[in-house]
Amino acid sequence: MAGAYPHGIHPVLVPGVSVDEQRYDYRTDKVVVRLVAASILAFVTWGVLDPQGLSRGSEAAIVWVTTYFGWFFSGLAAVVLFSLLFIGFSRYGTIPLGLDGEEPEFSTVSWVSMLFAAGMGIGLLFFGPYEPMQYYLEPAPGTADPETRRAMHQALVQTVFHWGPQAWAMYALVGATVAYGAYRRGRTVLMSSIFEPLIGRRGAQGLPGRLIDVFAIIATLFGTAAALGIGALQIGRGLQVVTGIGRVGNGMLIAIVAFLTVAFVASAVSGIDRGIRYLSNINMTVAVLTAFFVFVAGPTLFLANLTPSVVADYLGQTLGLIAYSASYGEKEAAFLRTWTIFYWAWWVSWSPFVGMFVAKISRGRTLREFVTVVIIVPSLVCLLSFCVYGGTSMWMQESGAADVASAPNAQDALFILLDALPFAQVTPFVVLFMLTVFFVTSADSASVVMGSLSQRGRPHPSAGIVVLLGLFLSAIAVVMILAGGQEALTGMQNLIVVSALPFAVAMVAMMVAFALDLRTDPVVLRRAYADKAVGLAVREGVRRYGDRFVLAVAVAPEGAGAGDDIDSDTRAMTEWYQRRDEHGDPVDYDYEAGRYLDGPVEDEERDDTAPTDA
Repeated sequence: MAGAYPHGIHPVLVPGVSVDEQRYDYRTDKVVVRLVAASILAFVTWGVLDPQGLSRGSEAAIVWVTTYFGWFFSGLAAVVLFSLLFIGFSRYGTIPLGLDGEEPEFSTVSWVSMLFAAGMGIGLLFFGPYEPMQYYLEPAPGTADPETRRAMHQALVQTVFHWGPQAWAMYALVGATVAYGAYRRGRTVLMSSIFEPLIGRRGAQGLPGRLIDVFAIIATLFGTAAALGIGALQIGRGLQVVTGIGRVGNGMLIAIVAFLTVAFVASAVSGIDRGIRYLSNINMTVAVLTAFFVFVAGPTLFLANLTPSVVADYLGQTLGLIAYSASYGEKEAAFLRTWTIFYWAWWVSWSPFVGMFVAKISRGRTLREFVTVVIIVPSLVCLLSFCVYGGTSMWMQESGAADVASAPNAQDALFILLDALPFAQVTPFVVLFMLTVFFVTSADSASVVMGSLSQRGRPHPSAGIVVLLGLFLSAIAVVMILAGGQEALTGMQNLIVVSALPFAVAMVAMMVAFALDLRTDPVVLRRAYADKAVGLAVREGVRRYGDRFVLAVAVAPEGAGAGDDIDSDTRAMTEWYQRRDEHGDPVDYDYEAGRYLDGPVEDEERDDTAPTDA
């Protein structure tokens, strides 16, 4: 029977297939690069020639998407979260994102640090005191009276709802599907590879797949470029605060972008396991110490009482927050468009980049570990962070210690808060350091992801393509700063959020494809065989011998075997572990020895980091 299976191995016995063992052609995909370049030229030209038109057009598009498809984004956010929780804590949870027995590539501390650095670390820092204040002053309709203690609690619950489990679930879905496909099924590290169970290998490697990858690169490139430009404006504002210099001009902003570019390109070229990991660990330590300082130097007793109350309020209101929709009235609909739906679209638009990076750093984890750490742990940290920063800012506003509500933007709110605490001459410099490192780790992560997408999923993209994409990224930021400043950059960000609509539809297909993969995973098949075999053996053993019996493996009569109900030789079961050469043609492989049998250079002697551009 073994001859019916690829390489003579039954699908139950396959230990998994890693992308590193495959013979993919990792040349730069010129079609993808050209499509991306054309899109860059079109968007930048629009931003340069008509920055106000870009801003107006993107704003109108945002309103249209959030008005007519808000229900879809709200439903998607809930379905993705509950689906991943089910996968993580069901029988699928023991499936590894790697080969059987493979150890995690990074320690848990480094893993969590990199998650925050790439995901939303900078957002927690700046929106911590700012966003809860907005809800404190203007709560969601029908929830609380403005500027009351009830409004404080509700403000933090609303903020955690936007930044917590549903946000991280968007990233986790992309991360889990990419990591599973690459490190368990041996597919390329591409967005298009996720959909292989639905559109087939040819579809994923053909025009449909390339368009998916182009979209992922564009969303990553423009989203990160806009964030880099706005980050330069934020750092410029920080320099004004800490140095007392006047208005920061374009020359200084360009110098800031240049400095950030050199830093993140150097970090990206050094690799995830060196530059990004080290920077993330350092910044996570500084961020924790800073939050602890605010907790101790601020209203400590108030925060100690507030935090557990917010946890209980959030748990009690979660289903109600999910059900809060435009059907309640126009005021509720306006609030949802401005905040909740915008956030769901924002997280979806960033999920290709962050999700792919999460996949790269999650190798060797089980799905249960992945879901727990990527969704639950960051959500708890988000809750604590917002309680510390947001609780302090609202307490200061109520007590008159500082007028945080007067801040025109998020970065000013943070500096106003710090100015009212001890060591106000030192803490702004710490914040500037964290801000810089957070932007560097986000941008270098984006460069690595875009490099992989540009080189047909190459696990370690060549330094040349990483540097080139990093320069593209900074050039877009500089052009937008010169053309229209904050207005042009915000317009670009809004367009990226609008692009979340087609990708949100793709996420539905992604969940279907993931479910199809998991159903035929070797771990699931082994359990199905074991459950039936043990069940039959125990019943028969007790019937024949009472308590005195043992299990033994033997050939079963026709129709009575453990796997008779499973079609183990179908394409869905076997095609994924058939080894292929660079052209996609089947080749012989010995799974026991772990080597190809057609005489090429051994896998361990191959260097997939060497340039292969053609």
